[in-house]
Amino acid sequence: MASELEQPTHSSLAKEAMSSGEIGSAREPLLNGVHDSESYSISAAILPFLFPALGGLLYGYDIGATSAAAISIESPTLSGVSWYKLSSIEIGLFTSGSLYGALIGSVLAFNVADFFGRRRELMLAALLYLVGALVTALAPNFTVLVLGRLVFGIGIGLAMHAAPMYIAETAPTPIRGQLISLKEFFIVLGMVAGYGIGSLFVDTVAGWRYMFGVSSPMVIIMGLGMWWLPPSPRWLLLRAIQGKGDVQNLKDIAIRSLCRLRGQAIHDSAPQQVDEILAELSYIGEEKEVTFGEMFQGKCLKALWIGAGLVLFQQITGQPSVLYYAASILQSAGFSGASDATRVSILLGFFKLIMTGVAVAIVDRLGRRPLLIGGVSGMVISLFLLGSYYIFLDNAAFVAVVGLLLYVGCYQISFGPIGWLMIAEIFPLRLRGRGLSIAVLVNFGANALVTFSFSPLKALVGAGILFYIFCAIAVASLVFIYFVIPETKGLTLEEIEAKCL
Repeated sequence: MASELEQPTHSSLAKEAMSSGEIGSAREPLLNGVHDSESYSISAAILPFLFPALGGLLYGYDIGATSAAAISIESPTLSGVSWYKLSSIEIGLFTSGSLYGALIGSVLAFNVADFFGRRRELMLAALLYLVGALVTALAPNFTVLVLGRLVFGIGIGLAMHAAPMYIAETAPTPIRGQLISLKEFFIVLGMVAGYGIGSLFVDTVAGWRYMFGVSSPMVIIMGLGMWWLPPSPRWLLLRAIQGKGDVQNLKDIAIRSLCRLRGQAIHDSAPQQVDEILAELSYIGEEKEVTFGEMFQGKCLKALWIGAGLVLFQQITGQPSVLYYAASILQSAGFSGASDATRVSILLGFFKLIMTGVAVAIVDRLGRRPLLIGGVSGMVISLFLLGSYYIFLDNAAFVAVVGLLLYVGCYQISFGPIGWLMIAEIFPLRLRGRGLSIAVLVNFGANALVTFSFSPLKALVGAGILFYIFCAIAVASLVFIYFVIPETKGLTLEEIEAKCL
């Protein structure tokens, strides 16, 4: 990369784009929402989605495997260690260690993505995944075990921060919603895999070591895949327009990256598309690097309000609590196998996969807002049914089963995939790294809050009232979605910034 003395200014960039007629052609689609259809190859778009999405699959796997590992490590005969007598605090540290690490990773991600780039952040996440998995699997004592869980969790925080950005910035606009939503599918797939592998090793001596160690090959595939993939063209162009490298060199790299990401179909038009993106970035003012104070002003504040608000409601509308009661609800309805928590988790996992698949299939045709409004409306009804069951209708088990399945299904077509999709789309490019870091921090922080407050709240007010509280929060989230969340279907990332913020 050339020295900064060779870098042209933003004004020279704009003049260059205008002289070639590109800034005018870029402004028009931003104002009217009409742009040329993007040329891309479906086969070429698979790997730029797949390798980042493995970060989500590994996150889901950790959730699924940890539930079985907690049983294995406390067994006097099967733990394979002398320190199996863990206190409730130690079990909490073990099961939630990756969540604490994810919170740390979210904070560390604040500047990482803009400095290192999305691709390198995912490579770093893969390295932390690998170190965390091996340290956990080979831990000689409890302290090292928790350390391994924390390191793996930091990898989760970085991966869940960078993967939506990389996919959003490299995916063709017509299928961007499907690809980012498909990452949620991979998270659920990882959970099902974790439950399944956990059930295979739960009766094996030191089975918990195998549960955590078995993720290593997938981590290596993710790391090598991200090393092979090109950097995000939009990140390269952001650095160009902000004067952080030789502009022509960065443009050339961006063109080559775009050609690899879109396949043979785009080769002739890649230089034109790069110039159009650069002109659009110039037009909407991305040349200034956002300061901390500017993050809470104007369209940056609006993007934070949309992104952080959505993922906050995603976590505080009761999903962990509903799943906590899944086994007892199904057992009361006469499903004998429901006494096995692992079977229930696998059963619900497959149902979540199906419903997430439905969301993936229709998100780019139906739009984000209809799925959010329809799905959250269903969650309101289901939470009301569950609250009523525990207070008034304890003999009507079918009401609880309907409420449970309705909640899980509606969550998976709304908050589950659309929450991650919206935070990947809504932030302006120069704010995307830091904004998404805050959104992911809110996500994991709210997750931790709900997890820790669930048992005390249940003891204080009872299950029925608790579900009514979640129902009221879901109603509030429905109001938030209706009045605050914009529709981003069919818009490029630059058009979202110009039209929705």
